[in-house]
Amino acid sequence: MTHHNHAWSRSATLLIGIVSACLCASAQDAGVKASFGFPLPLSVAAQPSPLYKVDLGAKTDSNMNSVGQGVRLATTALTPGQDGVLTLTLDQAQEAAAGASNPLVRLGELQVEAAKQHRLGVQAQYFPNLSTSFFDLHYNKHPGDVLTLQGPLGGQHQVAVNIINKDSNTLNLIAVQPITPLFSIYQLAKIARADENIARAKAGMPVAETASKVEKNFFELLVAQRELTSAKADARKIRAKWLMASSPGVTSVSTEQETDMIDAEKAVIGPASKVKELTASLDEMLGLPEGTTLELVPPEPLVENISLKEASEKATANPEVIEAEQTAIKAHAGLTATKLTYVPTVGVLGGYAFQNAINLVLPRSFAYIGVSASWTIFDFGKREHGVKEVKAQAEMADLGVQLTKAKVAGAIKSSYIELERSRRFTQLARRMASATRVVEASYQPDNPEVESARAKVEADMFRAELEYRQAYAKLKALVGKE
Repeated sequence: MTHHNHAWSRSATLLIGIVSACLCASAQDAGVKASFGFPLPLSVAAQPSPLYKVDLGAKTDSNMNSVGQGVRLATTALTPGQDGVLTLTLDQAQEAAAGASNPLVRLGELQVEAAKQHRLGVQAQYFPNLSTSFFDLHYNKHPGDVLTLQGPLGGQHQVAVNIINKDSNTLNLIAVQPITPLFSIYQLAKIARADENIARAKAGMPVAETASKVEKNFFELLVAQRELTSAKADARKIRAKWLMASSPGVTSVSTEQETDMIDAEKAVIGPASKVKELTASLDEMLGLPEGTTLELVPPEPLVENISLKEASEKATANPEVIEAEQTAIKAHAGLTATKLTYVPTVGVLGGYAFQNAINLVLPRSFAYIGVSASWTIFDFGKREHGVKEVKAQAEMADLGVQLTKAKVAGAIKSSYIELERSRRFTQLARRMASATRVVEASYQPDNPEVESARAKVEADMFRAELEYRQAYAKLKALVGKE
């Protein structure tokens, strides 16, 4: 039986080599570690950060008030008239800046999509891994004598038997279904879903940030236009004063008159330059042609009635709180997955082979099915220390949730107090503007003094409105999406 044992040994060795090669190739395609072909996580204790992750919460340059500092956020369908003037409302400006062509909006969408595809890829590991391989081998020497016979007189004789061909090819199809690794895959799917939830929570941040920048530029331009109107009215008032004071036929200009006229011109230059600067910045953010003149329509006053209790109750939708909670979920899933390294790796495999490498022992084509299991008996405490490490990380994540919630609660309280203060200032500014209109009705509408006073009051009202809106936007950002 010596020749049969020898032949079967070599046959089994070749078959195991073929199957192992197929399993390794399959595992490499899946991007996971293989143990006899069963997919296992690379490192469930410390998953590497995906390359698609982008911190959308990072602060960008908020100074959008000078030429060259604005960012072209979108292309727009808004078109100015033939005179180059565009009548623009705040809603139109924000809608144009936050359109689908905005790269910041698209960045958030891509982050969500990448996280979703990563989760689907992890969940796909629940199913069997199908792979194929092909070998075409040529030995430079004959495989050799493999049959030994016992002679009648006690001598041994070796006979050349061609069991393994010198030239051979093999086609192998194999399917591997993990059994115990399914528990680890389940934990990896929880981690991937947590990353997707974090991406969705942050996806709206660029839109809100863009809307806030456009709103700030819009109101600052309204204020600058009113300041320019006031400065021009003051200049007309000074010219009118000296025109009334001068005697008929006198052509000389006094030093006092010349000083007043120069000061009036200086007072106009600053606001005019600021209006031009802010207009260029808003044009750039909205993708409008350079040099477009904007005729802004003041928006309706903001009306809100949110309470501190209501804001605090909705704080669970805060992106920072969501990220902290999902990070804790990831940490606990990683802890469970790390503990599963103590569990043997068991799976079922089956396949079909078409070969001519071992033509006398194995048939030319055959199918096979089997069970494979592996288990690390001793690793010098690596698993134990890994479990302790991830357990500490999970406790840190739980503390992070508590600290984040406390920080957000404190920020909401401070923001609400600021909102109440700005609300009172805005209401006061509106009452002053209303009073100014009542007084204005008693004077000539083209009186430069009245026009200057009205423009100054409106500028103060728009400043207060901007501060009020920014405080409300800050509170909404802390509360998060409902």
